[in-house]
Amino acid sequence: MLWRPTACWTTQPQRAADTPGMAPVAMTPMTAISPLSRLRPQQPSPAGLIAVIVGPAELPRVQSEAVRLQARLTQAGHRVTLRLAPRSDWGEGQFHPADGTADIVVVLGGDGSILRTARWMGYEQVPVLGFNLGTLGFLADSSIDEAEAALADIATGSFRLVDHLMFETEVIRDSTTIHRELGLNETSILAGPPFSMIDICLFVDGEIATTYRSDGLIVSTPVGSTAYNLSASGPIIRKDLDAFVFTPLNPHTLTNRTVVDSATRGYELLVPRPNEGSACVVDGRLITSLVAGDRVTIRRAVPRFTLIETGTHSYYRTLRDKLQWGGGIHGAGSRAPSGGGLSSGGVA
Repeated sequence: MLWRPTACWTTQPQRAADTPGMAPVAMTPMTAISPLSRLRPQQPSPAGLIAVIVGPAELPRVQSEAVRLQARLTQAGHRVTLRLAPRSDWGEGQFHPADGTADIVVVLGGDGSILRTARWMGYEQVPVLGFNLGTLGFLADSSIDEAEAALADIATGSFRLVDHLMFETEVIRDSTTIHRELGLNETSILAGPPFSMIDICLFVDGEIATTYRSDGLIVSTPVGSTAYNLSASGPIIRKDLDAFVFTPLNPHTLTNRTVVDSATRGYELLVPRPNEGSACVVDGRLITSLVAGDRVTIRRAVPRFTLIETGTHSYYRTLRDKLQWGGGIHGAGSRAPSGGGLSSGGVA
């Protein structure tokens, strides 16, 4: 007979309509056109675009590269605002310039810089062009050395807009929403000190699905599937899909494997007996500690995060290059040979 924690199997989740501060979110279809931006694929970029260049001030080369790109865009007739600041100073307040909504945001840094920028834009998302000045970089997969070519592609309309799922996480305590957070990568429930396993009940559309007895649970988007989820042996999900990935951390029951489900559903997590240090974390940021009875809801958000892809950069090329697929050393044999066939050390 399977062991089932009574607190999970006898408790019904609170629905959005019954909970103060929680309103049902209208589900919108995927779109690759930002309603706030004038950028359109296959069309030359209009004159006088509003561009914002963002980057962590403490990262080497950010200042010099930002000034160089600012001069390049200004020379092309666009209006440019620089937002260079220490990582700790990036907030959730007003992002767009006072004279109008940005058409394009250029992020210098790494994936962390892009995550902070997405959070800063909040519910007014516009297309992002990322240049990697960090380490790995799945979102910022273009080198800064490719900046001139990328800007030329945008000027002629030779680019793609790829939108990505964002989510809302709410923490409900005593029938009141105490935290609401917009995220891009993942929500994590972590057991924390004293580091004993905790029970995490998962409800799907109001129905109990399972109880994880584990060190925690990662609820990831496809974009986040190559981040914390991948480190926890979760699967890689194509980033333009609408799905959530549920990956338990060191589960007690070996059959508790990763589950992938539709983002059109509503999800709720309940921790009946958290540890003293149990916490809810969104995109690597501590949101709140958890107490008994707290409920964490996760659902698809209305805004979409949009990345600009230019040149030869594609989803599988990024995976080959970043994950060293192909059996060779880093950077060797990671690109498909011309002609599309297989060669020693290469992947088609």
